[in-house]
Amino acid sequence: MKRAVSFLITVYITVPLVLDQFPWILGYAIFSHLLRFPFFVDLGRPEIVVSHTCNFYLNTEEGVSVGIWHTLPASQWEEAAGRGPEWYREALGDGHPVIIYLHGNVGTRAINHRVQLVKILSAAGYHVLSLDYRGFGDSSGEPSEAGLTSDALYLYQWVKKQSRQSLVCLWGHSLGSGVATNAAVKLKEQGSDVDALVLEAPYTRIGEVVAIHPLTKMYMFLPGFERLLWKILERNNIVFANDKNLQTLTSPLLILHSEDDDVVPYHMGLKVQ
Repeated sequence: MKRAVSFLITVYITVPLVLDQFPWILGYAIFSHLLRFPFFVDLGRPEIVVSHTCNFYLNTEEGVSVGIWHTLPASQWEEAAGRGPEWYREALGDGHPVIIYLHGNVGTRAINHRVQLVKILSAAGYHVLSLDYRGFGDSSGEPSEAGLTSDALYLYQWVKKQSRQSLVCLWGHSLGSGVATNAAVKLKEQGSDVDALVLEAPYTRIGEVVAIHPLTKMYMFLPGFERLLWKILERNNIVFANDKNLQTLTSPLLILHSEDDDVVPYHMGLKVQ
């Protein structure tokens, strides 16, 4: 019994030291991209999960290929029968608004709750493009804040060209809310504004979410641990500052947040309004 207790105490004390020496561990925990749920789904065959959907890939930068599902608006379903990727690409210019869905951490574009949202938006008349960032799903590369932002920005600009100036909205959920506002800021710096933003369960900045995670809170009473946490995030170049980003953006904005959200607190959604 004493040995077991001593072992647990040793493990507990060792965790901050391990994080300090291997800061990438915290980055992997934030992205959780290696948890590729659901398992055994062929992402190249979206029709198994959601109908009237085409899978394709874009090279967002040299050596990085990201997987995307394009789901048509319901009004296009009959005409889409037997059509290939080129037809789907041309269909982006049919005048229907387009939503680029930027999901949260853990899993792929095939997770059930993400698919259900896509079906709802499709039935409402939207094209929906669901992106698996670099390192997620069947996309190549390793995730980083800069990398995820680059992927989203590239897809937005690609869609604007293909859609012949249809309205294009960035919809970011949880982690993806930071990706969405980052991409919108980058676009603004280039002289344009994103057509619209929808932020679902947004946080103020990712470090504040990490700080209230149950596993993290176990260590918060240790002297210097919170400072160590922010230092590690800085070393990983992970900020995702929705609060700062939204101060500079003027695009139409919709914030969706559940009062009983036990991952990203509701008060954070209120704070970034």
